[in-house]
Amino acid sequence: MPVKPEMTQQTPEAGADFFVGLKLSSVLIVDDEAGIRNFLTKILGPHCLRVECAGSVEEASELLDQNHFDIVILDNIMPRKTGLEWLMEQRKLGFFADAILITAFADLETAITALRAGVADFVLKPFRSNQILNAVARCFDRQELQRENYLLKRELAAEKFGAHGRLLGRSDEIQSIRTTLERIAPLPTSVLLTGASGTGKEVVARALHSMSDRSERPFVPVNCAAISPEAIANELFGHIGQDPKTGSNQQDGLLFNARGGTLFLDEIVDLPLTVQGMLLRVIEEMRIRPIGSLREVPLNLRFMFATNGDLEKAVAEGRFRTDLYHRINVINIQMPRLIERKGDLLELSNMFMQRISSDLGVPPLPLTEGVLLKLSSYDWPGNVRELRNLIERSLIIGEFPPEFVDEEDSDELATDSLAAVERRHILNVLKESNGNRAEAARRLGVSRKTIDRKCAMWDG
Repeated sequence: MPVKPEMTQQTPEAGADFFVGLKLSSVLIVDDEAGIRNFLTKILGPHCLRVECAGSVEEASELLDQNHFDIVILDNIMPRKTGLEWLMEQRKLGFFADAILITAFADLETAITALRAGVADFVLKPFRSNQILNAVARCFDRQELQRENYLLKRELAAEKFGAHGRLLGRSDEIQSIRTTLERIAPLPTSVLLTGASGTGKEVVARALHSMSDRSERPFVPVNCAAISPEAIANELFGHIGQDPKTGSNQQDGLLFNARGGTLFLDEIVDLPLTVQGMLLRVIEEMRIRPIGSLREVPLNLRFMFATNGDLEKAVAEGRFRTDLYHRINVINIQMPRLIERKGDLLELSNMFMQRISSDLGVPPLPLTEGVLLKLSSYDWPGNVRELRNLIERSLIIGEFPPEFVDEEDSDELATDSLAAVERRHILNVLKESNGNRAEAARRLGVSRKTIDRKCAMWDG
């Protein structure tokens, strides 16, 4: 006689919050007994995003070929093949879920075999509903924690120090970009960010992600230029290998770990041609096949790309695939250089000054009108990143470099008022005109008398 589950309801071992994550989980039940399948479906259905059943390992294999499941609940004793034998076979093909084994025989040999097969948890027959709920919740929470830790380690290793997810500035150029982001945020469309190094392409990508319905899911940045050509395929797609001692050896890639969220591929022009072809297939079909796997995994992901290189030139030179270029160049956001958005200098400088001084534990330096005037006169070839580095260096030293020091030693802090912006702009043009007021008036499109009147007012 088969062992039946006990149909009594029990209080879960944790509070209601423990089961919140289950609403996002997908579960596959593999059991040859219809009664147990129905019981498990009745228990898990109200709590999980998707629950499907298979009455045999053959049917389960077909379902795994078609869909991704976070957790597989697997009976061990089944006709023709045990659940553990099937699981070990699936590991070689590509098994991307956690397995919970339900069995009436908890002997030592079964336990050792289960550990080797990578079983995440045991539930002994007869079982109660709360035992299944707790086991599934533990598995899903552990999966999410492992993914968060993996992505967090990558984020910390990158040592990012910028305004993540915040697009600062009120210049026309930034306002135009902000309008574009608001329009495309709800869409799944891929986005290509272009512009010089240091202009804030990743900041814009993070801002777009935070504005989308994926904001609660991972944002995964990848610098294609920072990973060796030999390793980047494994890093992106993951791999499955066979270890002579431990059997199957599986490493999930960044595409899989970013599922549900956004993958940001920076310096896409440096991606090797072979990997470009693999990436194109993923973008078009939304399925990935880890290196060495015989099974594909469905993917729910938004792609964003960035480069400071010339993609059209790379295509002409054969370094970048034409089909991939046209596939990713749907929405192209061109990032302006800092010299083109000098009206944002004060806001950016204040943000960097407050954030970095807090991180370093040192008092901020005053951003006076004289300092900001000097900052406005500089060309900033390194763009926003150079501004950030300058402020960090100045905070460490305790003063601005000589070329940015306020010569008048003014106590007047810089403001973003219209009058202050106008004054800085006119003085900058005068400096570029070597003090020639007539030339400055010509460049500004105003009369010489206007320049004289403004200068007299400021001198007074």
